Amino acid sequence: MRKLTADYVLPVVGEPVKEGVVVVNEQGTVQSVDARGNHDPTTLEVHKGAIVPGFVNTHCHLELSHMKGRVDTGTGLLPFLQQVVKFRDIPMEEILEAIDRADQEMYDAGIVAVGDISNKTDTAARKMESPIHYYTFVEMFDFLQDNMAGQTFDNYKKVFDGQAGSNGNQKTAVPHAPYTVSPSLFEKINALNPDAGVTVCIHNQETVHENQFFLSKEGGFVDFYEAFGFSVEQLEATGKPSIYYAMKHMNPDCRALFVHNTMTTAEDIQAAHEWSSKVYWATCANANLYIENRLPNYKAFIDNGARMTIGTDSLTSNWRLSVLEEIKTIVKYQSYVPFATLLQWATLNGAQALGYENHLGSIEPGKTPGLNLLNLSETLELEDATQVQRLV
Repeated sequence: MRKLTADYVLPVVGEPVKEGVVVVNEQGTVQSVDARGNHDPTTLEVHKGAIVPGFVNTHCHLELSHMKGRVDTGTGLLPFLQQVVKFRDIPMEEILEAIDRADQEMYDAGIVAVGDISNKTDTAARKMESPIHYYTFVEMFDFLQDNMAGQTFDNYKKVFDGQAGSNGNQKTAVPHAPYTVSPSLFEKINALNPDAGVTVCIHNQETVHENQFFLSKEGGFVDFYEAFGFSVEQLEATGKPSIYYAMKHMNPDCRALFVHNTMTTAEDIQAAHEWSSKVYWATCANANLYIENRLPNYKAFIDNGARMTIGTDSLTSNWRLSVLEEIKTIVKYQSYVPFATLLQWATLNGAQALGYENHLGSIEPGKTPGLNLLNLSETLELEDATQVQRLV
């Protein structure tokens, strides 16, 4: 048994425990959470700061880790995507080494579970070895071309079969984004997944052009598609933002994780919550700043009871794979969001979004959440200098 104590224990479920003690066994399973006075001081591992649960990163592209520093910042989503597709001839050795480094970086940053986008099987071996729990989202897209849906699905089914769904890991097939998935491909994705009990994610409303595309069939995506030789004739303007197209074709009985949501409004949030009771939202603050130089309106999510989670996106669009750094960015630019709220987004909400809440996300007896130490002040305020140390 290990008995870890700090100035505070922040279990997420319940109030902070001043000078609390977390007792864990050799497997990291929490046995108890109580006061320091109940223990022999010589048996305690004493730390300064606050002990919190391990972090959950609900959105990452581990397979793109080799792209760090190769794509310009501040260009907007469409030029960003155009730059990304240029990097095709990267040696596999370099790709695999970058995947290994990024996985280790997330582990060292106190991350215990990751919702990871995969278009290939490059990450499969590392995920089987990693102590991190991976929920692999095998992402499919056919650029809205119904006639491509069958071949596209068959190609990505091979990726799906090659990604591990064992060793504590899970996997589902998911649509990339409303603007890249035809109704036919949505049907095939839904048929591959179980009818309920799983998580399906989708990139959502990341740029103003995405909403324009569906509202009036205007904006940058029209030119984007033409540049790649794809017709947009089959798309009909709906007069509604893109999330309504996604909801029309996704399964409301599965957990739905909408990612980025930079342009999502209170009305959109309300509509999603009416569509399904299993909706979660992932914010990737640093990636939003890296690509679009803007952040979502977090107040709209808070006011509408949205279950927000935190993702890092990939090293293509971020400087680090750190949930703590994401929290710091939100505190810096939208400081009205309380730290306690952000901690819940980073832990329990993320665990629930990935279906891992029975053993991750909060410090409770019977769970194996991982334990992180944050060098917070006595007032539990987050600072630029705050760091995370993995304890368990």
